[in-house]
Amino acid sequence: MVYRGPYKIRIDEKDIPRIEHPNDAVIRVTQAAICGSDLHLYHGLMPDTRVGTTFGHEFIGVVHEVGPSVENLSVGDRVMVPFNIYCGSCYFCARGLFSNCHNVNPNATAVGGIYGYSHTCGGYDGGQAEFVRVPFADVGPTVIPDWLDDEDALLMTDALATGYFGAQLGDIREGDTVAVFGAGPVGLFAAKSAWFMGAGRVIVIDHLEYRLAKAREFAQAETINFAEHDDIVVTMKRTTDFLGADVVIDAVGAEADGNLTQHITAAKLKLQGGSPIALNWAIDSVRKGGTVSVMGAYGPIFSAVKFGDAMNKGLTLRMNQAPAKRQWPRLLEHIKNGHLKPNDIVTHRIPLEHIAEGYHMFSAKLDGCIKTIITTDAA
Repeated sequence: MVYRGPYKIRIDEKDIPRIEHPNDAVIRVTQAAICGSDLHLYHGLMPDTRVGTTFGHEFIGVVHEVGPSVENLSVGDRVMVPFNIYCGSCYFCARGLFSNCHNVNPNATAVGGIYGYSHTCGGYDGGQAEFVRVPFADVGPTVIPDWLDDEDALLMTDALATGYFGAQLGDIREGDTVAVFGAGPVGLFAAKSAWFMGAGRVIVIDHLEYRLAKAREFAQAETINFAEHDDIVVTMKRTTDFLGADVVIDAVGAEADGNLTQHITAAKLKLQGGSPIALNWAIDSVRKGGTVSVMGAYGPIFSAVKFGDAMNKGLTLRMNQAPAKRQWPRLLEHIKNGHLKPNDIVTHRIPLEHIAEGYHMFSAKLDGCIKTIITTDAA
């Protein structure tokens, strides 16, 4: 998959990646996925997204080649690769902040490295391809347990780990009311994960009825369609005894609908790093002294966030790109014990050669699309 400009992608031939450092590996991709944050690239919202880039930060595959210093992987191993690229030894990695690694991105003052996510995030090619180079191969990739289904492993590389991390950042206490803005894959996983952490009530807010139906089925959540209400914040207050939710998770990010001016200045004119509609609704919908967890992806430039309201309400705001691998041990327990089946949210499976149609379908929310898996000839 090759980016040719906003809304333009195509399939092209590139050379098979080569080992560039002794601790590299080359992975033959068997499955990849299109992530909601890939749409920010597709729509031209992420700075320094260069023509010729291959997207894709959710992928699994088989080890094709390893560098001479790689000790933990062997050719032929079936592996899942976290979306974060990280060294494992810098100041931030030593503290478990793998998404903030200081050694993998020239722009590391803000974010670490991410596969296929523009030169703002290091300029690495991603896994919507038949082969991908994986740096620090002894640190990130993990051999997939024999009992774990491929699609479940694929979803652990980002969407599931990010949703779980979003619930973690909410610091949910037993009996809390948790509201999740956004019923895409990350929002669905955040809502499901909130129950694991003791939530007494989970409410998912979106405007697409088919996604809300999935939230009811998969996450056993209450749902609200904000398009059916004049003011979603007032509705949220009414449904929480006029206090507000204890925890609100923003799983929408930069392209939120709901306010025409914000959407145009962000998504159309690129004057903001993202339309902060969902984040502002979260700030207004949470109770005083509550916690807002931000999982939705935003660009690195200015966004018109209601920070004064957050300060005056005494809110705790917690956010980051998820350190995916840090979530894996607990998630594997939940999956193995039958509490969670990640691929229940998958709606479409398409071959790599049809990925342009896959992006269009996901972007335009056609055919009930929630999560699309890409298969390759290498599979």
